[in-house]
Amino acid sequence: MFRPRVVLRLFAIQRILLRHGLDEIVRATHLYRPLSWVRRLAPGHGRAYSEDESLGSRLRMALVELGPIFVKFGQSLSTRPDLLPADIATELAKLQDRVPPFSGEQAQQIVETALGRPVSEIFSRFDVEPLAAASIAQVHTAALESGEEVVIKVLRPNVRTNIEADLEVLYAMARLAERFWSESRRLRPVEVVGEYEKTVLDELDLMREAANAAQLGRNFDGSTKLYVPTVHWDYCRPTMLVTERIHGVPVADTTKLAESGTDFKRLAASGVEIFFTQVFQHNFFHADMHPGNIFVDVSNPAYPRYMAVDFGIVGTLSSRDQHYLAENFLAFFNRDYHRVAKLHIDSGWVPPETRLDELESAFRTVCEPIFNKPLSEISFGQFLVRLFRTARRFDMEVQPQLILLQKTLLNIEGLGRQLYPQLDLWETAQPILEKWMTDRLSGRAVLGRLREQLPDLSETIEAMPQLLQQLVQQAADGQLEIRVRDPAMAALERQIAADSKRRYVTASGTAILIAGTLWIGFAANPAWLGWALVASAAVLLWRARPRALTGRRNSRGKY
Repeated sequence: MFRPRVVLRLFAIQRILLRHGLDEIVRATHLYRPLSWVRRLAPGHGRAYSEDESLGSRLRMALVELGPIFVKFGQSLSTRPDLLPADIATELAKLQDRVPPFSGEQAQQIVETALGRPVSEIFSRFDVEPLAAASIAQVHTAALESGEEVVIKVLRPNVRTNIEADLEVLYAMARLAERFWSESRRLRPVEVVGEYEKTVLDELDLMREAANAAQLGRNFDGSTKLYVPTVHWDYCRPTMLVTERIHGVPVADTTKLAESGTDFKRLAASGVEIFFTQVFQHNFFHADMHPGNIFVDVSNPAYPRYMAVDFGIVGTLSSRDQHYLAENFLAFFNRDYHRVAKLHIDSGWVPPETRLDELESAFRTVCEPIFNKPLSEISFGQFLVRLFRTARRFDMEVQPQLILLQKTLLNIEGLGRQLYPQLDLWETAQPILEKWMTDRLSGRAVLGRLREQLPDLSETIEAMPQLLQQLVQQAADGQLEIRVRDPAMAALERQIAADSKRRYVTASGTAILIAGTLWIGFAANPAWLGWALVASAAVLLWRARPRALTGRRNSRGKY
């Protein structure tokens, strides 16, 4: 079922968890039970922690040892202190920028290899000691020949090989879930892993990150709410990125922000505005907004400005998804649960036979309690758990393309909770969405979209006479065919093909079984040939046994 490399990786994950005293995780993970018998034979199974170390500390160290994908998982968890015990959330927060670095000399060698020259010929100063280290890369400070201060981001050695190995493990677990878990059709685990694969592999190309930073900088050029450092393109390569060095207060350092007189209410509201502006106005959003990537410019504390770094993960939405989400948000804000339910059915996210009144009632039950409360009294984590239960009841499917957006929204909530717990998220976002919807439906916007589509439309109109002439000619010659593809018909065709194959195999197996029986009955030589024929027949007849068509699918969801 698993390739040897996957089995070895699963074993390594178990071994690391055990070494850090996380036995309860291993016991709770059914997938590892077949490996538990070799636990004491594992090299290095002995403890790698002291008795006085906290659970959070042991979990953090285990995630670091497991590698980049697991570190990123811990980073995501650290933004939700409302869902975790305080000591675990505090420890996991250290994963934002305190991952153990690799050798500074090795980083310098990577830079010199990428640029083809010694660093002394390129920079007036290169600091071997890293400024910060993360799961995929680490950052060094330097100065250009002009004297301008810069930061250099360098990919970790062998990071691609390690990530690809862990992605293979994730795919293996997703395929198991798709095969044996009844919820897999709705949650689509293989597609979810596929979306994550594209995201994490994009992070390994620092030229792509440079392009993301440049685009985000243009979108917020002149903004008083967000500043994006300048990219120095002449020094950027796939394995290294050079940008302007910024000086700000880490957004998680609320003590220092308070000492500077920062207006926390304005800062929190700006974060929400930036998110919704990126998603709906620009359709290009920073999708890795954990506290380690955000700083605050407090030179004017009454009007603090965010300063963002690390642009490896960005997200975009289709026009349809944008419109659907905006309509849903506004319907939620207005408590129009009938509209929310109808949007879910119209979008195809729930089956078309779903009863509108039942879905409306379910949304009302989940959403009504959260309104008119400050963030300090709302747990969006618990809110999402209740939505998940509702989704399961109505067979709602997960939309993999929206996972980045959901993750970013959760990060924004965690950030807002830390800065200004009384912030009303809905009240801050609603005006932005209403303006976007108004602008989108305005006559000027409609004309603009028509103008953009005019070249394609004119080409289609020009081609229509020829297409119509071909259709008429085919109809006159009796050669016009209209094909209708129905999923039920396709399933029936597969069933017929499977039945035909099974009948053929059954007939062959029966014939071989008779031949083998006769061979043994007449004591023909060699005797082993008769038994071989019987065994072969048994295998064929076993393979030809009736099986449900929907019982087994491949990794792409096909039969």
